[in-house]
Amino acid sequence: MDPSLTAVLGNPVVLLPVSFILGLILGSFLNVVILRLPQRMESELEEACAEHNGAENAEAPTNRWFGLGYLTSPASTCPSCGHAIRAWENIPVISYLLLAGHCSACKTRISIQYPVVEFISGLLSLAVAWHFGFGWEALFALILTWALLAMSVIDIRQQLLPDVLILPLIWLGLMLNLDGMFTDIGSSIYGAVAGYVSLWFVFHVFLLLTGKEGMGYGDFKLFALFGAWLGWQLLPQILLLSSLVGAITGLGMILFLGRDKSIPIPFGPYLAVAGWIALLWGEQINQTYLQFAGIG
Repeated sequence: MDPSLTAVLGNPVVLLPVSFILGLILGSFLNVVILRLPQRMESELEEACAEHNGAENAEAPTNRWFGLGYLTSPASTCPSCGHAIRAWENIPVISYLLLAGHCSACKTRISIQYPVVEFISGLLSLAVAWHFGFGWEALFALILTWALLAMSVIDIRQQLLPDVLILPLIWLGLMLNLDGMFTDIGSSIYGAVAGYVSLWFVFHVFLLLTGKEGMGYGDFKLFALFGAWLGWQLLPQILLLSSLVGAITGLGMILFLGRDKSIPIPFGPYLAVAGWIALLWGEQINQTYLQFAGIG
């Protein structure tokens, strides 16, 4: 890359606003992923089941994962009236405010999820750029950040962590750490294995003792993802923080929002939050703890 361009983009005065705007734009795309990816997965499952059961006129499962055309086509429309979303109605956050949160055609209320995801994406992107500065680490940390945000909202809505998002990121983390981008390759490999096996073990112990499933297999893979990216050393911190935040949030929802205790609460978003914190500040948190404990 041109050194002069690198110097310009590396300037925080340029980098931080650009990162925030990029995060807003990607947040708009993430809303499409959050909506359409589960729909596509359900459609493919139904097609596969129909073919397996020998249903008459069953269509063969459509293999469109590679092209990901279902994310860009058809164009976005209002789910209530089918109004085609125009360019000025699709500006992240701003369009929601200009439209007062309603469709311009039928006046149906637009879900608050859209601007919230866009704004959070912008803030998280800004934080990543502030922490890593301009470089390859920031780029791949942004990719992980955006994927974690999409997976978290999908898990909240559908109680589902899509393999199509998690598995490529596990391999990407291992590849990046061949050159030690976030940790050494040995810690990365052991982290991926330990992340999956540890929650798999907890799952089966809990199932044996209670007869209930305490989490899903997607949680195992997400924990393995953090092991692959950050190394086994940060897994205890991620698990402790996610469990603590999950317990406090769940208790608060039961006490103050009247949530039924029998309704399962997805664990993926808490893992994602804890893993993202570890991505940026995990080493500092570990060092602070060790110094406080008189070990470091």
